Amino acid sequence: MSTSDRFILTLHCPDERGVVAAVANFLLEQECNITESSEFHSVDAKRFFMRVVFTSEGSKDLDALRTGFGAAVERFGAEWKIYDAHAKARTILMVSRFGHALNDLLFRNDIGELPLDIVAIVSNHTDFQKMAEMRGIPFHHIPVPKGGKAEAEAKLLDLYHAENCELVVLARYMQVISDDLSTKLHGHIINIHHSFLPSFKGAKPYHQAHARGVKMIGATGHYVTADLDEGPIIEQDAQRVTHSMSANQMVAAGRDIESIVLGRAVTWHAERRVLIWGNRTIVFR
Repeated sequence: MSTSDRFILTLHCPDERGVVAAVANFLLEQECNITESSEFHSVDAKRFFMRVVFTSEGSKDLDALRTGFGAAVERFGAEWKIYDAHAKARTILMVSRFGHALNDLLFRNDIGELPLDIVAIVSNHTDFQKMAEMRGIPFHHIPVPKGGKAEAEAKLLDLYHAENCELVVLARYMQVISDDLSTKLHGHIINIHHSFLPSFKGAKPYHQAHARGVKMIGATGHYVTADLDEGPIIEQDAQRVTHSMSANQMVAAGRDIESIVLGRAVTWHAERRVLIWGNRTIVFR
């Protein structure tokens, strides 16, 4: 039962006439008022995407809304969700030994920019345990020894379910997520990849970029899939660099971009602005 008077609907279905009318008529019958609506018609996929924010005249039963809406759009074969707009996404943040992205997310959440309920910080090291404790956030040290990835991921998954989470954010967590965990949490793990184009994999990517004399560095926020660093992209940004910059200056610039891009990606996901279709996303900014 929800007493919220503000909800978010996301929907996608084959692109055909009558979908918008069905949504609008249902909300009218429920005495709800649409306050924001975004739509996208994909010509290539022949698919329709929609995000609607609406309010109710009085308190509504969220389960009843969902049941009624399902019946209203059943004929369109739609995939949809209705969220309580006031409910914050219960989230686990994961980090290794680079804390810039973690610190930025914590600060943004502290000042109300992120609609997150951060229930835990998980790391394969203990570097940021004191930071978590100072903020009153439970810290879980889950080491990943050689041959111990499956056990470590099982502990993470147990924590995820025990805390009723819906999102895991890899804030420079430097461990490859297994195919099994990627599949189980599809659409619920966001990673920040320290590259735009060209992509430099492995250790010290900015030093590699510096050695190649690149003219642009950037970062990519994306969902984690079994294909390493190739999941659906949520956000990207880049910055021009010059030959006069040292490798350390590129590292500093890269950290700023990573923090900004990850912050945007997490915000848009938590605000229910991102719809996944295949290996791409539709982001209603």
